[in-house]
Amino acid sequence: MSEADLVTATSPDGAPEDAVVEDVLALEAPPESERQGKPMVARWYAVQVASSCEKKVKATLEQRAITLGVDSRILEIEIPQTPAVKLKKDGSRQAAEEKVFPGYVLVRMMLDEDTMMAVRSTPNVINFVGQEERRSTGRARGHIKPRPLSRQEVDRIFKRAAEKKPVVKVDLAEGDQILVTAGPFKDFQGEVIEVSGERSKLKALLSIFGRETPVELEFSQISKQS
Repeated sequence: MSEADLVTATSPDGAPEDAVVEDVLALEAPPESERQGKPMVARWYAVQVASSCEKKVKATLEQRAITLGVDSRILEIEIPQTPAVKLKKDGSRQAAEEKVFPGYVLVRMMLDEDTMMAVRSTPNVINFVGQEERRSTGRARGHIKPRPLSRQEVDRIFKRAAEKKPVVKVDLAEGDQILVTAGPFKDFQGEVIEVSGERSKLKALLSIFGRETPVELEFSQISKQS
């Protein structure tokens, strides 16, 4: 945006849009540590991205960092994930991964004007996680000031990703027909009445002694019937 554009920018009611100038100045101002002559330190930041675009954002930002010449300041881009096991309809298992925080990527970077804009302008990036800075006019929302994660937050996130037991995921919904493949009810058939993905379990109605009986089963004990 040119200087002339800033001068002539107006709000919907025709009044000068001072907020436009404030936004640009806020983004162009260097971080306080840089203004004070302090050495820049790489910190971890959480970045919100469009749904299911975590890997795409990671790959694009890695390439953009090189192209824009900021790869020495954007050091790491991570998507914390835990191992998972996906059960197919035929009962076979497939190794997979489950995101710890869907919709977010973590970036370790030295925050300055160039690196901040490199991240914000990457396709499918929504914004940094941080604190909203209110405009003095109060007529509109301010921009988000990125908030670095604390060492405790970073350690907790990566520890969770490293220690969490594999999650069993299965494509099941209420009303689906299943066959029990293991456990005391092996070879029984039934209908799913409840699915608990967090616990890797489900409840199904099995015909036991001629009566429909609700039974809790683990995902690993059943296969989905077509």
